[in-house]
Amino acid sequence: MQSKLVIITGSARGQGLAMARLFAERGASVLMCDVLDEEGASSAQELADAGHDVRFMYHDVSSSSSWKSFVDQALNWRGRVDTLVNNAGIVKRSNIETYTEADWQHVMNVNLTGAFLGIQIVSAHMKAAGGGTIVNIGSNSSFTGHPDIGYATSKWGMRGLTRSAAMELAVAGIRVNCVCPGLVVTDINRNAPHLENIVAHTPLSRAVEPREVASVVYFLASEESSMITGEEILVDGGFTSGGSFWRIGTDAGFYGAK
Repeated sequence: MQSKLVIITGSARGQGLAMARLFAERGASVLMCDVLDEEGASSAQELADAGHDVRFMYHDVSSSSSWKSFVDQALNWRGRVDTLVNNAGIVKRSNIETYTEADWQHVMNVNLTGAFLGIQIVSAHMKAAGGGTIVNIGSNSSFTGHPDIGYATSKWGMRGLTRSAAMELAVAGIRVNCVCPGLVVTDINRNAPHLENIVAHTPLSRAVEPREVASVVYFLASEESSMITGEEILVDGGFTSGGSFWRIGTDAGFYGAK
């Protein structure tokens, strides 16, 4: 990724910031963006002070006009976009009865429409440059049901967006893949009450660290994955592959002691 320009949305903190840090450490120019202006600017400055080629810009992914202005600034900075990581996302943690129409639309606009707009606008420039890579950030909730119906639906949609875009853009040399994390521990949720139960149903017996997600994203963005497109990679310690059955089997002594 030396000298390549990587855009990472929702990168002011947490998982997105871990991605920005890893790409920067590997020699990429990183354009961070978020609606969290102060946090984003501070995080980018920290990376720049460490000698990395990093910038931060305010950007609302749910706005097509914001995307166009943002990408224009990226092109003015480096002349091309090599990788787009659609990481920005929000949750509402509401059930069907309490979800408002405004809540639903807000989640869809940020989580799904934001990724679509990014792909639509950035891919046009990638085509002109001869190719590129796009990595969408989904969730393991896109393989199951989930207590937050809007969030789960948006992430199921991300899988369809990924596969459809991958098929359409392959001829232009653009690969599109999706990383689906499980429980990622950040400062936002480190002390949340549901973490213990999720870990208890995870075969690897712990939550995911942001850097572990970033490593998979980096792989999919690099030439090391040059024959991979239209794929979804789960990063959840085995939770989706059968966590509940693993828990039952473990408690029953079927899998034996650790």
